[in-house]
Amino acid sequence: MSSKIYSDATAALDGLLRDDMLIACGGFGLCGIPERLLDAVRDSGVKGLTFASNNAGIDNEGIGKLLRTRQVKKMMSSYVGENKEFERQYLSGELEVEFCPQGTLAERMRAGGAGIPGFYTKTGVGTQIAEGKEVKQFPAPDGTMQDYILERGIFADLSLVKAWRADETGNVMFRKTARNFNVPAATCGRICVVEVEEIVPAGTLDADCIHLPGVFVNRMIVGAPYDKKIEFRTVREREAA
Repeated sequence: MSSKIYSDATAALDGLLRDDMLIACGGFGLCGIPERLLDAVRDSGVKGLTFASNNAGIDNEGIGKLLRTRQVKKMMSSYVGENKEFERQYLSGELEVEFCPQGTLAERMRAGGAGIPGFYTKTGVGTQIAEGKEVKQFPAPDGTMQDYILERGIFADLSLVKAWRADETGNVMFRKTARNFNVPAATCGRICVVEVEEIVPAGTLDADCIHLPGVFVNRMIVGAPYDKKIEFRTVREREAA
């Protein structure tokens, strides 16, 4: 079996990038974002990209870097705050945005990874989220018939993921908040590329602690060291002496 380990992000993405791709990207705020891989996407010059991601980072961090270079055509996101360039492009009609409730977005990715083309949910019923979507009634626990809307599974061309540790075969562990969107984002892509802080020999990781099995992982890089970015640095005001 050929190695899944590549020397750097540019090498790991070689032959995978093209214009107008749908990319599923992990991360939650600035936590667990595939920084090195996103830099390589930016440097490649591909454009017309659609990103399925919880958010677009902040100005000049995460996907925000690709917004600055006008490489992103559409965002499928649940949270779009903290990014002035995102706001400017959306309000000026330069960026298409598909708002999606956070849990629904995670489930759309998970469904795509499981080969499920669609599912029904109550989330968004009676709101703008439901506009243009199929509505079907199902019996509720109290016996009444209630409306549910059809949401489509996400099947991405490429998944970009940030993890904590991996072994040489691609079995992956995430750390704390970084686990939130990275797992479903990883599974819904036709090809999955993971950047990790550390790669260890096969058999090192506890099999019961694997969050993403190596069968989902096609390529890996070591992206460390990282500088921890903070969205809001909040400190308590000094009390009067």
